[in-house]
Amino acid sequence: MRYDNIADFLSRIIMKIPPSLKQIANALPFSEYLKGKVRYFIWSQEKQKRYGSLGEGETFYGYQGETFKARARRMREGFFEKYSRGKGLDIGFGGDLLTKNCRGWDFEDGDAQYLRGLKDHSFDFVYSSHTLEDLPDLEAALKNWWRVLKPGGFFILYLPERDLYEKKLTLPSRWNPGHRHFFLLDRDEKPHTVGLLPLIARTISDYELIYAKVCDEGHTITDPEQHSDGEYSLEVVLKKLLTTKAKKK
Repeated sequence: MRYDNIADFLSRIIMKIPPSLKQIANALPFSEYLKGKVRYFIWSQEKQKRYGSLGEGETFYGYQGETFKARARRMREGFFEKYSRGKGLDIGFGGDLLTKNCRGWDFEDGDAQYLRGLKDHSFDFVYSSHTLEDLPDLEAALKNWWRVLKPGGFFILYLPERDLYEKKLTLPSRWNPGHRHFFLLDRDEKPHTVGLLPLIARTISDYELIYAKVCDEGHTITDPEQHSDGEYSLEVVLKKLLTTKAKKK
């Protein structure tokens, strides 16, 4: 039996368990692949059954995703008018779309590192929130995310900042066992921390850096033994220049 079929079968059983999605997903004793399939299946079924569909900024089970948490700040900053016009792609959206004019890409669509089936230069903006840190091949992911962006479009990355979120220097993550990398904005620190701007500079070319910043609005919990509140992320916006290609390995 294929993994997809197994995951769907298990999901239908788990659907009858009353606890929340997060509690169910965290308790699953399966591989990361199956966990992802099951988690997405449960989410999609519950979304349709309970809410019909979710609009931008809406949530289910009372959960507020990282994109949702940043929404008020971004509205004040004019983010949406500047960077999310046209047809967008939200990679790893988890039910928390950046805008209604986004296509979401998640577990059921395929490997987020490669975006197989999406044509080059297909989207006016490409966005990803709290996904890159879960992927084994950072350069492959960035190159393919860049590949599907139209020249002149905007590329938006939103990632957990190591010192605000992880509050430690080395893997594993205290809060998410799926994290394969930690991130700082401007520098690599071995063995597990990647500098986001250096990673971008060595992976893609022909871009304009619009801005890069640490977002900590509402962040008050600094105790390393407690999960952070508010925003605890890096935000980078790039513009793809009209003649561009990914750097060759």
